[in-house]
Amino acid sequence: MNDKVVVITGGQGNLGRAVAQAFQAAGYKLAVIDHGAAPQAGESDRYLSVGEIDLTQWAHAERAMQTIVGRYGRIDVLVNIAGGFRWQTLADGDLAGWDQMYDINLKTAVTACKAALPCILKSGAGRIINVGAGAAAKAAAGMGAYAASKSGVLRLTESLAEEVKDRGVTVNAILPGTIDTPQNRKAMPKADPSKWVAAEAIADVVVFLASEGARAITGAAVPVAGRG
Repeated sequence: MNDKVVVITGGQGNLGRAVAQAFQAAGYKLAVIDHGAAPQAGESDRYLSVGEIDLTQWAHAERAMQTIVGRYGRIDVLVNIAGGFRWQTLADGDLAGWDQMYDINLKTAVTACKAALPCILKSGAGRIINVGAGAAAKAAAGMGAYAASKSGVLRLTESLAEEVKDRGVTVNAILPGTIDTPQNRKAMPKADPSKWVAAEAIADVVVFLASEGARAITGAAVPVAGRG
């Protein structure tokens, strides 16, 4: 075990839970932030759940990080998983969908990074890992708003990496392909999920990027797409 503290946003989702389990197995202390209520079970001296946090609101992001620092005294790693997906064509969709994708995919990452950054800078070997999407590199029809918001996550990653590169902090993004989840299997019943990427495989990459072994990697966008 070590004393490093990992903060995971969107920690109660499929990917968030897999990443949390991987960090726990690697011996880190955990703080999981989510929009929903915090689970009643599972609290320990190495696991903190911070619920009912809307990361599109600066006050919520700031309160969440203050709660975590109050518990652990530090933040070393931030993993931004909070986000969502909406399919709509430009012709038949509404402009509110663009605002929604911006808010939940990009703005949540911005506020979490800004709120956690002062503590991460004090870590001496801080890490920020943002979850982008393969669609940020090539968007299919109906994925304009989603892909644009995830492209914003990549630009945030690149810019912040340059901003903090001389202060002992690395900032990287991963670009998952289609993740094998119950929701995706239901939504795409004719697809072959064996070609998708498992949440646990993505979690392994995230834990690596948080490790000392990844100290020379910053500003990167790492594809994690399985065989998709």
